[in-house]
Amino acid sequence: MYDPKSTKYPYPMDTSSHYIKFKKQRNIKFDDKYPFIDKRKSHRFKCFLIRIIVRLIVFPMTRIKLGLKINGRKNLKVYKEQLSNGAITCCNHVNYWDYLGILVGIRPIKPMFLVWDKNVRGESGTLIRLIGGIPIPDNAKGMRRYYEEIGEFLNNGGFLHIYPEGSMWEYYMPIRPFKRGLSFMAIKYNKPILPMAFSYRKPSFIRKKIFQQEAVLTLNIGTPIFKNDKLNGKEQEEDLTRKCHNEVVKLAGISNNIYDAIYDNSIKIEY
Repeated sequence: MYDPKSTKYPYPMDTSSHYIKFKKQRNIKFDDKYPFIDKRKSHRFKCFLIRIIVRLIVFPMTRIKLGLKINGRKNLKVYKEQLSNGAITCCNHVNYWDYLGILVGIRPIKPMFLVWDKNVRGESGTLIRLIGGIPIPDNAKGMRRYYEEIGEFLNNGGFLHIYPEGSMWEYYMPIRPFKRGLSFMAIKYNKPILPMAFSYRKPSFIRKKIFQQEAVLTLNIGTPIFKNDKLNGKEQEEDLTRKCHNEVVKLAGISNNIYDAIYDNSIKIEY
């Protein structure tokens, strides 16, 4: 197991907080009139074209850029029946390109993914939408439509990807506490959770010295996790969150993770 122990990035004190800065933010309202899952023919056609480009050009680039290796793809076949009616995937968030690595890992599945609203308002917002990004709204009206559209998508057999740590911390090894939105959605829509984890490998001399790359990535795909129907309410939610967090820790190859499973205004731990 390799730990980059990066000192390059300004990891915030709150484990779910972001450190990414944006030059511009577009004035987009994520309210009850916003199409969180855009069904317009024009948008769907653009998505189709982008998927072709992603498969032919971006997938090979992603493998090279991340030094990507994939373990556990067989689980997609072994558990195909359990996943056939839709599922929620989760993973640690450790690189700008890691979602593309996930797309490579679980192909031909085409998930949508939850994204920080500022990402969609930012410079890359249009592209993020075209590859399946769904902004998380910050108002009650938007939340109602958001849940309605996600529910319809999942109940039609779709896959939804969630980063339960809440933000991207590049090349950070410990698995941070999970927010409970992951288990909330899995329980609300009665869907299994497919856990995944990125682990690190030591970069080659060329990658490290010439390209300043701190690590190369391995995507580890786990087996589906289901809610415990013997439990109810908050207890059921906490149980599912802990199971998912523990499995991501295990998939990442970490024997003694420094964080608790559930986010509770959690503070970064120095190690």
